[in-house]
Amino acid sequence: MVAQPCLVLALTAGVLVWAFTRDLTITQQASLNVDNIATVTRQHALITATVALIVVAVAVPLGIALTRTGFRRLAPVFVGIANVGAAAPAIGLIVLFYLATRTTGFWIGVAPIAFYALLPALRNTIVGFQQVDRTLIDAGRGQGMSPVTLLRRIEFPLAVPYILAGLRTSLVLAVGTATLSFLVSAGGLGILIDTGYKLRDTVTLTVGAVLAVALALLVDWLGALAEQFLGPKGLK
Repeated sequence: MVAQPCLVLALTAGVLVWAFTRDLTITQQASLNVDNIATVTRQHALITATVALIVVAVAVPLGIALTRTGFRRLAPVFVGIANVGAAAPAIGLIVLFYLATRTTGFWIGVAPIAFYALLPALRNTIVGFQQVDRTLIDAGRGQGMSPVTLLRRIEFPLAVPYILAGLRTSLVLAVGTATLSFLVSAGGLGILIDTGYKLRDTVTLTVGAVLAVALALLVDWLGALAEQFLGPKGLK
């Protein structure tokens, strides 16, 4: 819990100090300046946060619904659809979504990434509710609990560790895939990576890649914190 954020700080500070203490060309200075780096990092973080909100808003309610009587037989259908998004190459999804809409921008980058990252959260939500001990549910019914009360006080708290683990995986996938969002003018750290690659500029390429890795590690650490502190206290 301590080593990972320290590694993130070390990577971020190290690569920035290494880059800014070099004799940069005019072309490099256009990409590697404080304002531009802050802008693309903020864009990358915003894409990731938006994808996270979409995944939570879709995967958790849908996962809960697919564990209810009458909807369980639909679970393979929706999991199969989500599996298509996870199995398809991320760059292919982004390009196909662009071709389908013929537009570019923030949402054109966010939507396919959210589809790509949906599966872990959806599958873990379903598994989380399926693993709840049926005797606990029967005991709750015996005490007169309604289905909503059972869901809120017994099933959901016991499923939270599984849900958080799935969301953590989805977020890490979103951070990595967001580097491709520059293809549809959605911004992000992929701009630095692409610029460095096209210009054979190792410095810009390294800064973009290391910052993307650092952001992924930071998001993974935040997910670990959520699993540690948001899960049911009785299960710790």
